[in-house]
Amino acid sequence: MKYMLLIYSAPDAGPQWGTPERDLQMKRYFEFSNEVVEKGLFIAGDPLEDTSTATTVRVRDGKTLTTDGPFAETKEVLGGYYILDCENLDQALEYAAKIPSAEFGSIEVRPLMSVPGM
Repeated sequence: MKYMLLIYSAPDAGPQWGTPERDLQMKRYFEFSNEVVEKGLFIAGDPLEDTSTATTVRVRDGKTLTTDGPFAETKEVLGGYYILDCENLDQALEYAAKIPSAEFGSIEVRPLMSVPGM
C-alpha cells in the first residue's frame, strides 16, 4: 500500500541553514532517501520551498481568488514529503520515525486512497 509521509516542523526548529548541524541533518536525509530507494519502497518525495513562496487558490461563486502564502497560519509547516510503497502501516510508521525531522517536528503518515480507474 502507498503511504504519504508528510514532514512538518516549525521554521525555527531543528538545525538552521549554514551550520554543521544542518549539513549533518541533510546527510541523514540523503541516507534515508537512499535506503528507501534501495529497498524498492520509494515512489516520490521532495522538499518544499518556504511558505513565503506559496499561493493559495480558492473558487467562490465561480470566481478564482488567490492569496499569497499558505492556506492557514500554523506553528508547524509542511516542509516536504515522501510517498512510499510499504507492506502495511507498521512499516510506514517505522520509516516515518527514521526521517530526521521527526526528532524536532512531526511526520504525518496517511495512506493514499486507491481510486478505481486512476
